[in-house]
Amino acid sequence: MLQKRFIVVTPCKNEEKNLSNLIHSMIEQTIKPALWVILDDGSTDDTPDIIKEAETKYSWIKSIRWDTSMRDIGSHLSIVMASAFDFAVKYCIKNGIEYDYIGNVDGDIILEHAFFEKLINEFEKDPKLGIAGSGTQYIKGDSIIQPEGRSDEPSGGDMLIRRECFEECSTVISSSPIWDSALKAKARLRGWKTMRFEHVKAVETRDTVTVDGYWKGYLHHGKGSYQMNINPVHALIKSIKYLFKKPYYIGIAYMVGYLSDLLQRKDKIEDEEIRKYFRNKWRKYL
Repeated sequence: MLQKRFIVVTPCKNEEKNLSNLIHSMIEQTIKPALWVILDDGSTDDTPDIIKEAETKYSWIKSIRWDTSMRDIGSHLSIVMASAFDFAVKYCIKNGIEYDYIGNVDGDIILEHAFFEKLINEFEKDPKLGIAGSGTQYIKGDSIIQPEGRSDEPSGGDMLIRRECFEECSTVISSSPIWDSALKAKARLRGWKTMRFEHVKAVETRDTVTVDGYWKGYLHHGKGSYQMNINPVHALIKSIKYLFKKPYYIGIAYMVGYLSDLLQRKDKIEDEEIRKYFRNKWRKYL
C-alpha cells in the first residue's frame, strides 16, 4: 500500500487565514503526495506569499496563478478545477511522475495526519472504488460539527480519485456548474463506487457555503441545481427541507436561484447522460 502514489490539487483565493493550516497538515501526512499543485485564483491578500514560501521549501509543491476578478463559485470553479487538474497531469507526464490516485483539497481545510493513508487503504480493499472522501466536518463556535450525509456522497472539498476512474470520467469537470457532483455521477454511471468515510477526518474552517454569505451561497446552489437539470419537483423538495435548517431563509434563496435560471431558460450542462441522471434523481423520494 505504501508504494501507491498520489497527486493533489488545491484551488484557493484569499485564503491567508486558512492556507497555512492546510500546508502544515499536508506536510505532516503519513504519506505525502508526489505532487501538490496549488492554484491561486487571483488572490489580493497574502495568499501568493504563503504559497511561494511553501513552494520554495518543498520540491513536491508547485503553484500556478490566475489573474481574475471572479469569485470561486459556480461554473468558474469548474473551469479552475479543470485547469488545476490539467496542469498537474501534464506536469507529471513531462517530469515522469507516476501516480495511482489524483485528488483535490480546498484551501480552507485541515487534514488529519493519516488522511490519505486511510483513503488509500479503502481503495486497496475495493478495486471498484473510484472516488472516496470524508464527510467534511466544520467548525461552529467552539464545536466541530459532523454534517449528515449519504455513505455514497463524499464531500467535494476533499476527494481522492482512482486514476483509471479520473481518466474515464473527468471530461465533465470543465463543463459542469457543480463539478464534483457531475464527476461523481459520471463515475457511478460508469460502474465505479463513490464512498464517504467518516472515520477519515477533514475539518473545514467555515461552513461550506458561507464564503459569500448564506443567501448568496444557496442562491448559487439553486442556480447550479437548475443547470444540472434537476427536476422542479426535486428542487421544491430540497427547498422545503432547507426551510427547516438554520438560517431558515436558505430554502427561499435556493428556490429563487433555481427559478431565476428556469425563467431565463439558462443553459444546462451539455452532457446528456448527466442531464438524465439528475433529472431522475427526484424519484428517490417516491
